[in-house]
Amino acid sequence: MASVAAARAIPVGSGLRGLQRTLPLVVILGATGTGKSTLALQLGQRLGGEIVSADSMQPQEMGTEKVIDRKVELEKEDGLVLHKRLSQVDPEMAAKLHPHDKRKVARSLQVFEETGISHSEFLHRQHTEEGGGPLGGPLKFSNPCILWLHADQADERLDKRVDDMLAAGLLEELRDFHRRYNQKKVSEDSQDYQHGIFQSIGFKEFHEYLITEGKCTLETSNQLLKKGIEALKQVTKRYARKQNRWVKNRFLSRPGPIVPPVYGLEVSDVSKWEESVLEPALEIVQSFIQGRKPTATPIKMSYNETENKRSYHMCDLCDRIIIGDREWAAHIKSKSHLNQLKKRRRLDSDAVNTIESQSISPDHDKEPKQKGSPGQNDQELKCSI
Repeated sequence: MASVAAARAIPVGSGLRGLQRTLPLVVILGATGTGKSTLALQLGQRLGGEIVSADSMQPQEMGTEKVIDRKVELEKEDGLVLHKRLSQVDPEMAAKLHPHDKRKVARSLQVFEETGISHSEFLHRQHTEEGGGPLGGPLKFSNPCILWLHADQADERLDKRVDDMLAAGLLEELRDFHRRYNQKKVSEDSQDYQHGIFQSIGFKEFHEYLITEGKCTLETSNQLLKKGIEALKQVTKRYARKQNRWVKNRFLSRPGPIVPPVYGLEVSDVSKWEESVLEPALEIVQSFIQGRKPTATPIKMSYNETENKRSYHMCDLCDRIIIGDREWAAHIKSKSHLNQLKKRRRLDSDAVNTIESQSISPDHDKEPKQKGSPGQNDQELKCSI
């Protein structure tokens, strides 16, 4: 998700003894394939900063023995059972989480088990600390400089990224990793694509190809390879959109006193990298280093202060739980919900028509026979009353 260039504290000047300025922590945000690593390396080389990768899916050396995380163990249990358990120890957090969101439910249970404090109380304490706010506790770094690399119409760029990865030896890496760490698990039907490095993009998409390679015809193998490549391209695009939504929701749609400004850099046209990305990034970072305001304007997004991101909604019509005001507004306008609404109205209408038809006698629409004169009938009516 992000590459980070971190710097160190240096004296402001020789005439000001003991006074130090902290160089900025430069955070480079961006979806996959936007050039985060490239920009981090260029800034680090130009400015002498230290580069730290903050990619949660960066491959690491795996040991033969797995250290089992409690959260992973919890996620193996039934989601509804986990959610019910959470509602007993932390009803506030349970009301904010969807029962099917096993990861977050398990995480909240893990916090309670390991600390003895409910997750909601834990977060509340962070938010109310001095310097805390809507994103959490006080900032650990006092001078953050956040750069967001974003691209419009990035599908073509992402397809090319996948092609470049394949040309650079992605399949060979996957084969090697599969042989060393996953082949035995597949034979035991115990492979897990939901945790650790195996949940990263690439393993699931080429699963069929890897387990059948050398065991089927060349034509079938090529078809599975083509299927895996297409799946990888599609999931990469979905992942990029999800990452951009995360940046917008986390930083741009939740302003507050501790939320630092975010400077956007357009990376759609790679041929204009120097003028559109590198040079503006250098100017922004150097402004932070020198203690002055950048000439660039931070990105701002409209937001609704009353919007509740974790509100709970139950759609009886669709038998679904919806978390969040924005998500609820989108759901009631969705095709699936509107289709269910049409079905319900049609059923209700049919039921009403059936009841009405049953309550009407066969001769109901016929004129009653007149007996005697109108006056006589009126008199009889009055008498009956």
